Amino acid sequence: MFWNTLLLALRAIRRNLMRSVLTTLGIVIGVAAVVTMVTVGNGATMAVKAQIESLGSNLLMVRPGQRLSFGGGGGGAGAPSFKLADVQAIGSQIGGVAAAAPEVRSGVTVVADGKNWSTTVTGSTNDYFQTNNWKLAAGRPFEAAELESGAPVCVIGATVRRELFGSADPIGRAVRVKQFSCEVVGLLAAKGQAAMGADQDDTVIVPVATAQRRVTGSTRVNTLLVSMKADSDPERVKAAITGLLRERRKLGPGDENNFNILDTQQIAETLSGTTALLTSLLGAVAAVSLLVGGIGIMNIMLVSVTERTREIGLRLAIGALEREVLAQFLIEAVVLAALGGLAGLLLATLASWALATAMQVPYLFDPGINLLAFGFSAAIGVVFGFVPARRAARLDPIEALRHE
Repeated sequence: MFWNTLLLALRAIRRNLMRSVLTTLGIVIGVAAVVTMVTVGNGATMAVKAQIESLGSNLLMVRPGQRLSFGGGGGGAGAPSFKLADVQAIGSQIGGVAAAAPEVRSGVTVVADGKNWSTTVTGSTNDYFQTNNWKLAAGRPFEAAELESGAPVCVIGATVRRELFGSADPIGRAVRVKQFSCEVVGLLAAKGQAAMGADQDDTVIVPVATAQRRVTGSTRVNTLLVSMKADSDPERVKAAITGLLRERRKLGPGDENNFNILDTQQIAETLSGTTALLTSLLGAVAAVSLLVGGIGIMNIMLVSVTERTREIGLRLAIGALEREVLAQFLIEAVVLAALGGLAGLLLATLASWALATAMQVPYLFDPGINLLAFGFSAAIGVVFGFVPARRAARLDPIEALRHE
């Protein structure tokens, strides 16, 4: 009986094929919009997490000032900067610290082989490569004597290499930074774009003493970068660093901290949560079109019942049960919605892949949201198809046969 009813429903759909296709457009668009928004949103969330993690493993960023700063310069107005002795004390006196590095940054123009490029020079130690998850694609890190004497040597990023040397090997070449020339001793492996949109590969790293003497002309340290061990307690490490820096900066019991500690893991969780919330919001907005599609199905099914009144009356007159007529029209509505759901999933797959490629975020196929969207579309067929189906089943056969 079910298969006979299904075949009758399919014949009715095929008989008015163009109208059926137009009826399912609302479902197609709704399913495609929901699945695409959620899929692209999940990819964006993963991209944000990956970009935050590329800043460093279990990284704490310590900057002067009470206000959190996301800028590269660091430092709060009126707050004293750090000293090299501060980072050395953190590395030697705080348990759970894997590496600690100073960071002195300044925007400069670098020149090589007649080409110039505006970039950022960072002065630090070899621990900087560990705290920021930097790998060397070629060359070597700084030697102890180079760090101690502030030698004119540098490690450059992939973007600086591309802009100054093209595809040539930069190791051993000379780069002029401001008024001094430094030898390229290392090339960083490419990282790509950071979470805040900056190009992480657009950098030149020199020994911290070199940056202080030849670039900034100051012994101030803008930022302290602290990489925690994997098994360490972040809150305990932050509390220990806070106590040590308060002591070194001679702050009394009633004095507020004139520095702030930023945990990149917290940033990742906050941004991921925000992205997930926006994804849910966009998915909910897109789901409204599913309801619109359901209303369209109900409207067309009511029209279909009116057009086929004599057919319904004839079936009822020769012995068809009300439940059989109800099932026929209900199945017809569910088939329309289900076909629209399948077409919407196909469209969503293509649109999600295209958007993920254009936005440079991972394409993550989520079986759960695809099944949920398809099941919801079929459920819409049941809900919005029930009223027309019940109306058809309750027709009086005599009155139906008289219908013109």
